[in-house]
Amino acid sequence: MLTNQASNSIAELEQQLEDFRQRFHGTVEEIQRAIVGYDDLIKDVLVAIFSQGHVLLEGVPGLGKTYLVRVLSQVLGLTSGRVQCTPDLMPADVLGTHIVSEDESGRRSFRFEKGPVFSHLLLVDEVNRSTPKTQAALLEVMQERNVTAGGERFPLPSPFFVLATQNPLEMEGTYPLPEAQLDRFFFKLLAPFPSASDLVEITKRTTQFEEAKLKVVLSGEDLTRFQQILTHVPVADPIMEYAAHLILASHPDQAAAADSKVRRCVSYGASPRGMQAIVRAARAYCALAGRTAVSIGDIRQATLPALRHRIILNFEGEAEQVSVDALVSDILSKVPTPAKDAA
Repeated sequence: MLTNQASNSIAELEQQLEDFRQRFHGTVEEIQRAIVGYDDLIKDVLVAIFSQGHVLLEGVPGLGKTYLVRVLSQVLGLTSGRVQCTPDLMPADVLGTHIVSEDESGRRSFRFEKGPVFSHLLLVDEVNRSTPKTQAALLEVMQERNVTAGGERFPLPSPFFVLATQNPLEMEGTYPLPEAQLDRFFFKLLAPFPSASDLVEITKRTTQFEEAKLKVVLSGEDLTRFQQILTHVPVADPIMEYAAHLILASHPDQAAAADSKVRRCVSYGASPRGMQAIVRAARAYCALAGRTAVSIGDIRQATLPALRHRIILNFEGEAEQVSVDALVSDILSKVPTPAKDAA
C-alpha cells in the first residue's frame, strides 16, 4: 500500500508530466506553422532536445534541415549559431581564438573571441565535409559543454545542443565521422523526402514574400526544468535489463548476438552511451504517451534512432550494403521481452 507521501509524489509527477506533454505539443504545433510535414522528425528532434542530447540529421540537400534548426531556435527562445563545414574550416573558426585587443590607454592584452559554438543551439552544416582535426574539436564541446583554449576553460551556455547535418549522397571530399564522434550524438535521424501534397504546400508557403511569424513557446528555463522532470520518470529493473540485452545483441562477440547476420556483418556494436540514450529517450516517449513509468514499447521506440549510428559494419557488411536499420529491426524482433510485457 502506498503511503501518503508516495501518493503525493506520484500525483505531483503526473501533474508535471501533463504540463510537459501540453507544452511539447504546443511546441510541435508552432513549428508546424513553418515546417510542412516531418511530424515524426520534429517529434524525435524535440525528444532528443528534452533528453539533453545532440542530433545528427541525414538527408539529401533541399529538405529544409537547416531551416528546421532556425525554426527550433525561434520557437524555443534560444540563441543559435551556425557553422558551414568545408575542408579548410579550422577549429578556431568553430570554438573561437585569442586575439590582441587594445584598451583606451593603448595597453594591449590577449582576449578570447568566442566562436559560434557559444550559443544554445549550434547548427553544424555538412559536418562530414570538415577535416578530422575540426571534427575532433567538437568532441569536448558535445560531451563536456566546455571550450578549452590557451589553458582556460570557457563554459558554454545552458542549455546547449548540437544539430549536425550530413548529405548521404556526395562522398567525394568528405571525411566520415569517427566512431567516437558518432557516439556523441544522441539520435541519428533521417529526413525523408516529402510527399506530393507536402511538396505542393511547401511551394505555396515558400513562394510568398512573408514567412510565418513564430512565437516563443518555451524559455531556456522551461526547457531545463522539463529536462529535470523527465529524469524522475521511473524505469523498472526488467525494463532496464531488456535495454541492456538489446545493446549486447548488437555485439558480434556476445552470446546475446541476435543472429548470424550480426556476427557476420558487424564490426562493433553499440556502446553504453547507446543504452543511456535509449533509456533517456524512452522516458520522454513515456511521458508523451500519458504514462508515468517506462514500458517495453517506449524502449523499442527509442532503439532505432539511438543505435543506427552506433553499430559499425565490417568490410563484409559494407560490401553487401547491409542496412543497419534492418539489423536493428532484427535485434528488436529476436531479443525476448520480459514475460509480463511480452504482449
